[in-house]
Amino acid sequence: MSAVESLVRPALVRIAAPGDGYDPLGDRYWGTGFFIAPGWVLTCAHVVAKGGSAVWKGERAVGIVWDGGVTTGEVVLASPRPAAPDEELDRWDFPDLALVRVPDARDVSCVRLSERRPVIAEPIPVALHGWSRVTGRLGIREAVGEVHGVDGEALLLRGTQPVEGLSGGPVVDLDRAVVIGLNKGRGADEGAAVPIASLHRLHRERGGEVLAEVMREHDRHHLARYRSLSGEPDWTRAQLRYRPPTAQGGLDPGRRIHLYGRLAELLPPTVPGDVLHLVDEARRLTVGHDLRPVIEVAPQTWREGVGLLHELHELHEPNEETAYGLGLHAVLVYAAKVARHVRERHGDSAAIRGLAAWVTDAAAETPLRTRQAIAAAIAAGRPAGGRPAREPGARADVLVEIDTPRYGRKFPWRVKLLFDGRTITPLHGDDEGVERERLRDTLREPLADALARGDRGEHLAAVEALLPRELFDEPLDTWRLSPDDELFDERSLPLGHRRIVVIRDAGRHARPPAPEWHRRWRTAGLGPLRAVPLRAETLTAGGDAHAARLRRESPRQAWVRLSEAEDGSVPVYCGPVGSGDGLKAMAAALAAGHPIALWRGGAHDHVDCVEFHERAGRLLAEAGKADGLHGPVLSLRKRVAAAADFGAGLDPDDPPWDTDAESSPGTAEPGPPVRTEHGWAEHLAVLFDPPDRPPHEDPLQGPPMLGEEDW
Repeated sequence: MSAVESLVRPALVRIAAPGDGYDPLGDRYWGTGFFIAPGWVLTCAHVVAKGGSAVWKGERAVGIVWDGGVTTGEVVLASPRPAAPDEELDRWDFPDLALVRVPDARDVSCVRLSERRPVIAEPIPVALHGWSRVTGRLGIREAVGEVHGVDGEALLLRGTQPVEGLSGGPVVDLDRAVVIGLNKGRGADEGAAVPIASLHRLHRERGGEVLAEVMREHDRHHLARYRSLSGEPDWTRAQLRYRPPTAQGGLDPGRRIHLYGRLAELLPPTVPGDVLHLVDEARRLTVGHDLRPVIEVAPQTWREGVGLLHELHELHEPNEETAYGLGLHAVLVYAAKVARHVRERHGDSAAIRGLAAWVTDAAAETPLRTRQAIAAAIAAGRPAGGRPAREPGARADVLVEIDTPRYGRKFPWRVKLLFDGRTITPLHGDDEGVERERLRDTLREPLADALARGDRGEHLAAVEALLPRELFDEPLDTWRLSPDDELFDERSLPLGHRRIVVIRDAGRHARPPAPEWHRRWRTAGLGPLRAVPLRAETLTAGGDAHAARLRRESPRQAWVRLSEAEDGSVPVYCGPVGSGDGLKAMAAALAAGHPIALWRGGAHDHVDCVEFHERAGRLLAEAGKADGLHGPVLSLRKRVAAAADFGAGLDPDDPPWDTDAESSPGTAEPGPPVRTEHGWAEHLAVLFDPPDRPPHEDPLQGPPMLGEEDW
């Protein structure tokens, strides 16, 4: 028996129907699975599907047999899965994965999972393991072959054919002693496997927290095995034999499992942006200059940040000063910053001190610059006078781009991250587009994903919506990340009640910014700001001495007036600007180079426009300059919503509801609309459009995706 086979066999499980399925001679055998952490089995969704509706209802209906026990488990995550428990799928598309909780199986052996998608530069020798009854009697079978390519999500196998029953079993990379996939099935000429990186599909769809905990258990298990004095074979030592430290870029399997095991003991990151921000910092400190952010997954664990730093060793050849490779240096700097981050937010602990000490020791032979960065990161994380050191700002803002319709009335859209106001990283999009009434629901999940990557700790990403002018009145600030209106949490609150939400003009970003746009933005940044009407209508004498008529300002007249308005002027309008006279006036303001404007959307006519212009002017004067506008607008939006709730019948004596009027206490039915102090700001929209923020001309894009990285 080979060294790898001796590691794989104890982790294999036979999956069958409870009861007779445990009988190796019975005919109720379903397929193979394997332990990836104590209490957790990974297999294919089509394997557990043989259990029918009970499996999809979450019952403990999956029979599990391994070398040491017999029990039942329940499917916690699976993809694809039937829409209804009794439904049967005609085909099992990728990822074809199922995660089974087996609470009675704690003292088990587990495989070591690959930490990144295989790069098929040349064929990879592999071994396939699983239970099969192809010879008539159920038993463990092994086959060898190679992964020779990728087709969509499938790893293509040749030189061997997965036999019946091996579905759901592990595919082991024999060069690296690590599981890189699961047997899925065979075709006429070759077999197919599901890459371990496809776990990210379960992660994104519905199981982030579950998979994060499973991977922490995975790392704890393998660190304990590596430290064990039992003398039993373990995956880490096998990997050291297959790939010595010189082939690992310094981050050899021993260091890696120590680091992962220590990271697993820390409280997990609050949002993916916490991980990604520290990865960005480690890359900059290690390479010595800014790097474009990679297109990354949304990590739920600290260990995933290590995978996002792997490519440094491949992109930059180490020299005599960096003998252990940039990959190791970046990882150690990142780990030190993780220790600092967790200490700042949750206080000190033995796990944090242990990680900091381990990083310091592991960095002993790295260059001076790396050791200084590590020491500075660890020292910065120690509370000083009870106040932790914090770095300001979100990791990135979120850019929502919606184009004018191309196919009928469908609006193409894209959601991107915007770093440092310059670099954009695409995340989601649909070039065919959706109808306007579907934009809110369609963009809900892409926005939630992007915001989770942009947030960092208590610092929340802003939303910049680059829109065609016909969508300027779309109330993006009222959009929610959760469709459940009954909830009251951060996802159910309107975006504009927690975050900066501004509108930008897609039309003028299609060409180089005009000089007057640059000039007005520069002066708006210095202040002061003052209101100027977006439209100016005047009363003139009519046909007789007692009549008067309204003279409407033409678009050209509006452009002349707004062009001559002094710098620092902000066009203000008490009405919508996505159609009619408001649209024409807004076009004139944009042509005159104005980067900021305030207006009121909504479908109904406003009767308090004199007050709106007066209050808007006061708001701009108090903001002082462009960046000073965000806080007051955010506060106004929250107060308008609170006052509207009071108008719907809430107790007027219960702060912070703000009102100028009284209502009848004790009545269950809401009374007539109540005039509130902040009612003038209802449906307030903000154009905040710097000329130097992308996209314009050729946008600076992030590099292409480097692969689904570490688990």
